[in-house]
Amino acid sequence: MISQGSYLELSYWQVALATLLILLNGVLSTALRLGLGRQLLIAALRTTVQLLLVGLVLQKVFAWSHWGPVLGLGLIMVLIAGWAAVRRTSRRYPGIWLSSTLSILVSSWLIAGLALGAIVRVEPWYLPQYAIPFLGMILGNALTGISLGLDRFAEALVQGRDQVELYLTLGATRWEAALPAIRQAVRTGMIPILNSMTVAGLVSLPGMMTGQLLAGVPPSEAVKYQIVIMFLIASVTGLGTVGAVLLSYLRLFNHRHQFLADTITNAG
Repeated sequence: MISQGSYLELSYWQVALATLLILLNGVLSTALRLGLGRQLLIAALRTTVQLLLVGLVLQKVFAWSHWGPVLGLGLIMVLIAGWAAVRRTSRRYPGIWLSSTLSILVSSWLIAGLALGAIVRVEPWYLPQYAIPFLGMILGNALTGISLGLDRFAEALVQGRDQVELYLTLGATRWEAALPAIRQAVRTGMIPILNSMTVAGLVSLPGMMTGQLLAGVPPSEAVKYQIVIMFLIASVTGLGTVGAVLLSYLRLFNHRHQFLADTITNAG
């Protein structure tokens, strides 16, 4: 029996037992001929290796408790998130990598800084057990919104190229011509977090709240932290998606109000 404020420590054998459950997905893939067996195996191995390595790194960072390693790890996380966001898009154009990374960097660090310094008021602000989880949760959701936004923006411009060029020919500014695609992109990027907020607590218990409950934190305290996290995620997703789309807009429309459609290519 465990008491409130404590948690059950898992052995590696217990973790290994849980990983066997992935075999169920493999059986389903084989039975239905989905062809996902190899992908499931690679995904499971990557998840295990990545999390084990992150655990080792975080142990060191938590032990040092210095702003240098925290900022360094945060920068690495941002670079990986910027790369991952673009990797999920089906179309590319010059500057998309920079647009993705810069928007993620500014939006995530701004919102994380606000959370640590003004909302939660962590002392010192770089305390690893707060700074890194906050930034990690924010980045994970921001890259999803930014990826969807970038993909939708390019796709809307390609599909509506004739309409965009017609607007420009009739004297519309580049902003007027691109605005419908910008709106579509931002809406698309915001859909996942809006869906999560709609069912939070009713259909699913979000990750941070679940982790705190498993660690023995009183439900009333876990709920307050989760509300803060959900609103931070919504803010960074909106800010990051708008930033990425606007930076891409400046790449695809020049100052002479010309649409550079030929620079958009398939990811291949």
